Amino acid sequence: MAQTALTDVLAESFVINGGQPLNGRVTAAGNKNGALPILAACLLTSEPVVLHNVPRIRDVETMIALIGDLGADVEWTGENEVRVHAADLGSHELDAELASRIRASFLLAGPLLARLGHASVPPPGGDVIGRRRLDPHIHAFAELGAEIDIGARYELRTSGLQGKHIFLDEASVMATENTVMAASLTTGETVIGNAACEPHIQDLCRFLVSLGADIDGIESNVLRVRGVESLRGGEWRIGPEHIEVGSFIGLAAVTGGDVTIDNVEPKDLAAILPTFERLGVHVECEGATVRIPPNQELVITDDLGGQIPKIEDGPWPAFPADLTSIAVIVATQARGTVLIFEKMFESRLFFVDKLVSMGARIILCDPHRAVVTGPTKLYGQQMSSPDIRAGMAMLLAALCADGTSTIGNIGEIDRGYERIDERLRALGARIERVEA
Repeated sequence: MAQTALTDVLAESFVINGGQPLNGRVTAAGNKNGALPILAACLLTSEPVVLHNVPRIRDVETMIALIGDLGADVEWTGENEVRVHAADLGSHELDAELASRIRASFLLAGPLLARLGHASVPPPGGDVIGRRRLDPHIHAFAELGAEIDIGARYELRTSGLQGKHIFLDEASVMATENTVMAASLTTGETVIGNAACEPHIQDLCRFLVSLGADIDGIESNVLRVRGVESLRGGEWRIGPEHIEVGSFIGLAAVTGGDVTIDNVEPKDLAAILPTFERLGVHVECEGATVRIPPNQELVITDDLGGQIPKIEDGPWPAFPADLTSIAVIVATQARGTVLIFEKMFESRLFFVDKLVSMGARIILCDPHRAVVTGPTKLYGQQMSSPDIRAGMAMLLAALCADGTSTIGNIGEIDRGYERIDERLRALGARIERVEA
């Protein structure tokens, strides 16, 4: 995306007239956090790869620009279809300005190291939701035999990676993805302990297997990767975005609407639906479709003995950290009190001051914990989106609030949700995109 286009997006706002139930059908987009590593993994093969169900969002556009800048032929061949052909990579050095836009830019380190033996990667960008360590990535690359020099950039070199038993000191999603990609072309067997196993990691591993990689333990926290000499090309369909599904469940619940979501992977909702049930949200599931019935009375389920319940996130298969912001909004509209415990990122809950100004009853205990009591009537407010997930949570609050809300910096929301305003209008939402 050109710099002028990026500036235009950042200068836009959403204007929302709340209090309108959402009704209708919506199709879940492809998984953002699945598409980004799979696009990066296309650099592991010199043959063409065609990807389907790719979400057309800002973060994906940035990853495509990064890949193209390295010398790969990459283009949109359909509305949600991308073709990547990395026959000749002319560079191992990531563009610093592009890399500063997304956290996932660091996912190119593993493929470049494995394919070219050298990667020069600047510090990544992304959401400011607390400290996000690169230590597990660097430790894994070092264990595989890379020489690493850290200065203004991360310089990684190798004359040949060697399989190793690696234990990640945290179940980092991106570190797991980087290690799996590098290990796919590494001599010998690599065993990754304490591996993250979120749905998008499973999707990446299955994609690599479809290209000829040898990976066992998919869906578990121990991955065994036996390196192969080369990978072939192929086609792959990106899995659905379970975080978006959770967001639409929350949207339907807080507006009292009747919404059906298609293109759902039911097993990806295993930790999500029970948490919504504790907040009083009933969801009907049938095959690849879920429905949120209208006019539900949201009542928080207390713990045994009438104790205040706790909703906490964690590595998969725990409740996803990316949905804690959504849970906060739903809790403001549910009868009862709940403790939201965001364990993974110490700045993610800082947006709740905006909700308090709208009328929410929330006590922010510390950077990780908030006590929410509901239901409370929310009133329209002027806000600014600090990150993708907080921005979506603000959208939920605005859609169920009385009056008009304005949300600025919506480029953050566009990074993770495809054409969200168009899709919400199709459900009856009164939302407009305007110049700030």
